Amino acid sequence: MTGTVCLVTGATSGIGHETALGLARAGARVGIVGRDRARTDRSAQAIRADVPGAVVDAFVADLSSQAQVRHLAAEVRSAYDRLDVLVNNAGAIFDSHAVTEDGIERTWALDHLAYMLLTLELLDLLKASAPARIVSVASMAHKRGRIGTDSATGYSAIKAYSQAKLGNVLFTAALARRLAGSGVTANSLHPGVVATGFAGGTGGWFGLAWKVIRPFLIAPSDGAATSLHLATSPDVEGVSGLYFARCRPVPVSAAARDEALQERVWASSLRQIGEPGSLP
Repeated sequence: MTGTVCLVTGATSGIGHETALGLARAGARVGIVGRDRARTDRSAQAIRADVPGAVVDAFVADLSSQAQVRHLAAEVRSAYDRLDVLVNNAGAIFDSHAVTEDGIERTWALDHLAYMLLTLELLDLLKASAPARIVSVASMAHKRGRIGTDSATGYSAIKAYSQAKLGNVLFTAALARRLAGSGVTANSLHPGVVATGFAGGTGGWFGLAWKVIRPFLIAPSDGAATSLHLATSPDVEGVSGLYFARCRPVPVSAAARDEALQERVWASSLRQIGEPGSLP
């Protein structure tokens, strides 16, 4: 990866930090994105301490805000003249319904729309750097996801999260079709059930259950393995539109395979992020 530039969102802890660390160890210049300046700077410093000579750039943005995603993309375009790998990793689960400043349910906004908006904002840079890779961290939770379950009435953290993860897989498939022949690939993945702080926004029964099972989950370094495989391995060069677990392509749900649903979610997501309808 020497000479390459990679960007990892949600890189202040957990899978994202381990992914950024692995890319730095492989020789890449790494941009890390976090929501909090102090935590993001600490993560960057920790990577530099582990990998002497590593070039690590810290970017700060709340990715649930579309304005901040666009500002982040502008900063990245200003900082880099190439982008070889984009890892969409940031995400969370919330135990109560809330909407963002853009009027969108926050799980969908952070866990799905931010992936799409940041990717589209950086797509020209990725295409100019081809061959390039887009890696989106989804989840096996997509298999229980249903589109249209974000109502404040009867809100469920698990349903909202599963819907967003289904959104990731649908987006990846639709994006891969549009990128055919461009030299840019797009794949999604299930990292495993990892002992991270992603459920920090929850309380109640789910938050309690997470605390109970967390000691039995896999380590973040293991959870990052598939992200790193998709970002770096020559085995997946040119492979696009697939969903991986344990570094292997695996089947997705019937809903995720539905091309008509992929296109409907692509179109509706474009409207939600305010992109012109003429976008491919």
